Amino acid sequence: MSESLIHEMHYFRIPVIDLQESITWYTECLGFQLRHSDEKLAVIELKSGPLLILVKADHDSRGHFTINGQAEFSIGFTTSNINKLHTYLTNQNVKVDDILEDNGHSYFHFIDPSGNKLQVHN
Repeated sequence: MSESLIHEMHYFRIPVIDLQESITWYTECLGFQLRHSDEKLAVIELKSGPLLILVKADHDSRGHFTINGQAEFSIGFTTSNINKLHTYLTNQNVKVDDILEDNGHSYFHFIDPSGNKLQVHN
């Protein structure tokens, strides 16, 4: 197929253990806006990019995968001030890894309240 019939990425779904806690964390800690919620899911969004749908799931569900037994992130965010965000998340008692550098590209991983591994880079 020379021209894709798919136009854009509309949303990602991520499993969460406690839906209300996750709504609060993603909106208050990360600055997402709540678009819709019910007892099973919440639709949240940033100013641009695909929607993120938080889905109440089984306690052991995670939105990441493993390679050689190590958790790998599935969702990556961008920021214009990685140091400020790292400090902010640390001060919010979010589990964050150190900022790493790869060919002039800075990034770090952090964990949401449901144990989902996420990444942010600049």
